[in-house]
Amino acid sequence: QVQLLESGGRLVQAGGPLRLSCAASGFTFSSYTMAWFRQAPGKEREFVASITRNGAYTYYADSVKGRFTISRDNSDNKVYLQMNFLKPEDTAVYYCAATPRLDLPRNEMTYIHWGQGTQVTVSS
Repeated sequence: QVQLLESGGRLVQAGGPLRLSCAASGFTFSSYTMAWFRQAPGKEREFVASITRNGAYTYYADSVKGRFTISRDNSDNKVYLQMNFLKPEDTAVYYCAATPRLDLPRNEMTYIHWGQGTQVTVSS
């Protein structure tokens, strides 16, 4: 059974850091490109960051570039999102997702496995 389980979301003050984790199981993790998406209240889900199978390449949305870092540990089947200098507009439910594609797609329709999400709230 495929499972992606996000954790680490919480209330944090603006300017602070936060690290999200996503534990994968039920599929060959190292064969999948991984990504983080987020959905703010009243808005559509949007791409945040993605990372290739071996972690060599990453891709970020302009809104988080320079503040967020995606990484993965294939030995532990986990993907991470280190978020620094958080802003109130980063408040959202954050989802991790997996795709068998080799590139770094930002279209959520290309991702076939999804987690349930973890809530991040940034207070001003």
